[in-house]
Amino acid sequence: MVVGGLGYIGSHTTLELLQETFNVIVVDDLSNSYINVLDRIKLLAKDYCQHRGLVTPTLRFHKLDYRTSAMKHVFNMYEACQSTIVGVIHFAAFKSVSESIEKPLAYYKNNIAGLIDLLEIVQLNGIKNFVFSSSATVYGGKANLGAPLREDDLVHFDEKYTDEDGSECVRANGITGITNPYGRTKYMAEAILADVAKSDPSMRITALRYFNPVGCHASGLLRENPRMKATNLFPVIAEAMTGVRPALDIYGSDWNTRDGTAVRDFIHVVDLAQGHIAAVAAANDPKRQESFRAFNLGTGCGMTVAECVSALEKASGKKVPAQMAPRRAGDVGSCVAATALAEKELGWRTQKSVDDCAVDLWNALSLVGKV
Repeated sequence: MVVGGLGYIGSHTTLELLQETFNVIVVDDLSNSYINVLDRIKLLAKDYCQHRGLVTPTLRFHKLDYRTSAMKHVFNMYEACQSTIVGVIHFAAFKSVSESIEKPLAYYKNNIAGLIDLLEIVQLNGIKNFVFSSSATVYGGKANLGAPLREDDLVHFDEKYTDEDGSECVRANGITGITNPYGRTKYMAEAILADVAKSDPSMRITALRYFNPVGCHASGLLRENPRMKATNLFPVIAEAMTGVRPALDIYGSDWNTRDGTAVRDFIHVVDLAQGHIAAVAAANDPKRQESFRAFNLGTGCGMTVAECVSALEKASGKKVPAQMAPRRAGDVGSCVAATALAEKELGWRTQKSVDDCAVDLWNALSLVGKV
């Protein structure tokens, strides 16, 4: 089951699941997505499977708010027809930093209270494999240190470890420096999941800490197309290129980076979606002993905002109207993932570059006639 399965990351993950021959149940209330995405997923999955001589798996859709009692009826319906839901991937959190500052209670209600309700249903139905859409924002002030962020930069229970000198140390749980309600909901959600996993060692809960998802499916049929105001970098660049907004604001030109603009770890959304498939598979591996695991999903290679602009200019042959703006409160100069743990335990690493992201996005925009 994919909750929030028609959104940007959810739709790409749903397609990847179908291509891996999983039958998929999608739950989405369409508050930040569109119903035509469902038909596009079906079309792409059918084409993929037919070309490989595979039977196209089943895709079922339920339009509802995952926080309502209707979710219980959905689970009961599949149980009654003896269809086993083997795992849940949860994408249905609100995700705008600026909106979370304006509407904090809405974020706590959806991202925290909603998660608790969903977990209760999951446990009631005996489902053990639960994958959670987390974020690099959970690292809080650690991002200010400039080094690649490691999973053990945030742990939810104290951990003993041996340092380089051979001394025994304790890694304290918790984090400081989270600057907005959205980030706090992701941190709180992870803490809740860690507590649930500790209370039930048979659970296999995986938190995937995304860095900066960009790009879209190579066909152009799936892309980032929210109903709400675009806030992620690539859609904002696209709006500047297509005249939806007059120019791209680049926040800060004096960061301690190679060109003065901020560095981020931009990961192609298809790579990100495949990371979820790897997480589902790893959780089912009998060798896994831990009931809760957290992994970074990033490339491990930072790109500056200016370099991303150049990539889209190269892909499109067009100039991006851009202007420098002051730094925003809470921004950091660099935020890059350490990726060794995901490579080791999930057997996953990224395959696509920022140039691939730019080409795919421009193809999508050309397809819908926005250029």
